[in-house]
Amino acid sequence: MGFIPKNTPPAEKGAKEPLYFLINDREIAVKNESNRYWIPKESEVLLYNLNLEPSHFIGSWNGHYCYALESQTELPVVNSLEAIPLRDAFTHFSSSGIQAISVAKQIITWDKNYRFCGQCGKPTIEMSGERAKLCKSCGLTNYPRLSPSIIVSVTRDQRILLARSDRFPEGMYSVLAGFVEPGESLEECVQREIVEEVGIEVENIQYFGIQNWPFPHSLMIGFTADYLRGELSIDNDEIVDAGWFSVQELPKLPGSYSIARIMIDHFCNNSLSAD
Repeated sequence: MGFIPKNTPPAEKGAKEPLYFLINDREIAVKNESNRYWIPKESEVLLYNLNLEPSHFIGSWNGHYCYALESQTELPVVNSLEAIPLRDAFTHFSSSGIQAISVAKQIITWDKNYRFCGQCGKPTIEMSGERAKLCKSCGLTNYPRLSPSIIVSVTRDQRILLARSDRFPEGMYSVLAGFVEPGESLEECVQREIVEEVGIEVENIQYFGIQNWPFPHSLMIGFTADYLRGELSIDNDEIVDAGWFSVQELPKLPGSYSIARIMIDHFCNNSLSAD
């Protein structure tokens, strides 16, 4: 049984001990047993005197109720419990685990960002029965936010366009991505981002797939596109280098869990099939 997201806390205690997704900034507490990683159970987390924010029920996973918590102190590194970067955690869990971690991270981010009303500045309260925060002073209701973003694989003559941001790990390249602007369609965003970041135009924009990305709360919508015209001219703001790469020339790439890597692997498979 995979992860089943839910908003309403259970009325009764479950048959299995709850799992606690304990997150601190960019890290998550995991249980390490001979390099096999697990989400810790309630008793394993509460054993330590941590300064924890109130928990948020996020659903169930393999019969365990799941709760997201934020720690205001350093995460414990004791016995088999340790803290690892959230992005690294994605490489150690199944797709259900990645989904559960993503939900936990985004709910914690939403809770932190909307403790006060953005309209009048007064404190908000959590509503019962739905995932929302209400300002009792002015009535404004805030729901968890998702920021739509495009990510696009551009190809030209059996080569793929990859770019490097100064935020990436050393030597890593990826496909282009960017946030959707107000009033913009997804296809218009694809065209604008490519022109802004590398100065070329594309055609034949096709939907590829989608991935929830909790850094901090993006919904990554993937597209493929074909090169049309222009020469590469990087913006030197978000992009520090870009180029066309064949399958044999690929640089260091994002992790296999990301839609960026899935799109690059798709290009590689198609290129090898065409040879």
